[in-house]
Amino acid sequence: MSDNFPLGHERLLELAKKFPTPFYLYDEKAIRDNMADFTKAFSIFPKFTEHFAVKAMPNPYMLKVLADCGCGGDCSSLPELMLCQMSGITGERVIFTSNETPAEEFQLAYKQGNIINLDDITHIEFLRDALGGKFPELICFRYNPGPLKEGNAIIGKPEEAKYGLTREQIFEAYKKSRDFGAKRFGLHTMVASNELNPDYFVDTAKMLFELAVELKEKLGIKIEFLDLGGGIGIPYKPGQKKVDLFEVAKKIRALYDSMIVPAGLDGLEIKWECGRPITGPYGWLVTKAIHKKDTYRKYIGVDACMADLMRPGMYGAYHEVTVSGKEAAPKTEVYDVVGSLCENCDKFAVQRPLPKIDMGDLVIIHDAGAHGRAMGFNYNGKLRAGEILMRCDGSFKEIRRRETVQDLFATLDLDGVKDFK
Repeated sequence: MSDNFPLGHERLLELAKKFPTPFYLYDEKAIRDNMADFTKAFSIFPKFTEHFAVKAMPNPYMLKVLADCGCGGDCSSLPELMLCQMSGITGERVIFTSNETPAEEFQLAYKQGNIINLDDITHIEFLRDALGGKFPELICFRYNPGPLKEGNAIIGKPEEAKYGLTREQIFEAYKKSRDFGAKRFGLHTMVASNELNPDYFVDTAKMLFELAVELKEKLGIKIEFLDLGGGIGIPYKPGQKKVDLFEVAKKIRALYDSMIVPAGLDGLEIKWECGRPITGPYGWLVTKAIHKKDTYRKYIGVDACMADLMRPGMYGAYHEVTVSGKEAAPKTEVYDVVGSLCENCDKFAVQRPLPKIDMGDLVIIHDAGAHGRAMGFNYNGKLRAGEILMRCDGSFKEIRRRETVQDLFATLDLDGVKDFK
């Protein structure tokens, strides 16, 4: 759990007067410092790039900050490709990793010179047809090891996942893409999400190193980069330990020296596509207590809901909850902290020991800087929260305004409905 909320009580009250709750708050300096540590850890490799997972925080302001920190982008849709382009993340700084991809999305990625990472062997011909007979010079494939590699509780078993090519298909795919004109090659996998065991990522690297060596030996394919995916978790719960990236990098480097260098693949680039460990601990959902209810349990109703942060309701995910100004107060009450959605899973905390909460108190939901606002939705006609960036100089920039009713109705033909019978 992050305990580094950047604002004191009085300053947060002032911010909430200017930007009514609920809103997301992000700490730019903390994110920059965190990314600097990430880069330092993996700078022991000949080449390294972190392609920030745009899906974690699809906001061009944040993407520009991360681009300034040396990040590329990992995209999975046409709008995400566009967001990277407008944020100054261009060309091969962008990896397009999608599945069940429409032709127009492949076309834009190719036009922009992005790296295309294919999810299935049938996509080779689909891509060539989408490009009018052309084929990218650089191509990548997503490997699904199936029962050869265990997943984790969140992403499930690899053999049950819809993503990636089997081991047998991988060899056929590289040969076929080379026949279609590809001359440069990458290899990717993603088999875990929010994983805190550092050895998991070392084992993943070893698996890809072995496959890269075998591709060279059997097909003469020289892999240019290995994308280890994302999946690095953060300690949402008190007592959980942060992944030691320096130790992970050191162990992977030892494997690199013993496996990649002797195979004649030295210079191979290591890539990551992390989102959660980059911005997750440095974003918070700030909401306000507006109702109190005592029935079979004690409930605190807040003005945010699952439409603003779906992770607890969808996954049963844990997010630490604190009350501004009462951080040191004794936790004398046990509450369910809930939103107003017409779903009983709309709960940010269940049976959580907390200080006594009064109406009007500002409630802070921690570790919401990745896959928070991005996963919002409009069920029940709920209007999603805005986003505030605290700049390095301590000033505040609204990088996404909160939604309005007009936004919600923008795609409806309100003029036409008047005459509809």
